[in-house]
Amino acid sequence: MFPEKSKGFMVYKRELGSEDPPQERIKHFREFHHSLPEEKIRQQAYRCMNCGVPFCHHGCPLGNQIPDFNDLVKDADWKQALEVLHSTNNFPEFTGRVCPAPCEASCVLGINEPPVTIEQIEYEIAERGWREGWIKPEPPEHRTGKRVAIIGSGPSGLAAAQQLNRAGHYVDVFERADEPGGLLMYGIPGFKLDKSVVWRRINQIIDEGVTFHCSSEVGKNIPVEQLLEYDAVLFTIGSTIARTFTSMNIPGSSL
Repeated sequence: MFPEKSKGFMVYKRELGSEDPPQERIKHFREFHHSLPEEKIRQQAYRCMNCGVPFCHHGCPLGNQIPDFNDLVKDADWKQALEVLHSTNNFPEFTGRVCPAPCEASCVLGINEPPVTIEQIEYEIAERGWREGWIKPEPPEHRTGKRVAIIGSGPSGLAAAQQLNRAGHYVDVFERADEPGGLLMYGIPGFKLDKSVVWRRINQIIDEGVTFHCSSEVGKNIPVEQLLEYDAVLFTIGSTIARTFTSMNIPGSSL
């Protein structure tokens, strides 16, 4: 029996999924965080106070509608919660794993209690969607005939490719590495974000009609002039050169 929706924070304490102990983690490079049982997840969603001014919503760089999907999880309406989450976030299974969660730092409950476990709830919604088969290719019904080139296949490039393709444009993604994914594939270690999770989403995007050209570096083995064939070009190249103290010419940085 759950309490009144706006009073769950008075009943339940913050609780996260379990983690493999360090002596087990050192034996592999896999993810070591685990899900909560469904009832526990709903209890965590009940801790949301449904604030009149949801600072968590504004704290999220994506503008996720956090109180809305929390409320749906409370009611066990997981499919609708996924739709709300996907309305602002193409890849909740990524952010639910690796985001530093500024939304939780903005949570009003966090003023005098541990904040709502927003990131964990987001992760659970996304994984539930994959398990239930709700996340599947959504190819466009009609094509506009327009062609778009995207340079770089990191998270921003993948999100742009998915949105532009669903709008009906033909999308080609050029990636200089031998696999798509950018930072998701080559920058984040597997124990934080397993690469099968990344490929799961990339395969969905491929099945929707996006074409990836890997080992293709514009300006080297791909002529820049080739981009003139497209109606639009989007550069999502990220930052592959670290911004170190030395490169910023800060005195004493080389000591």
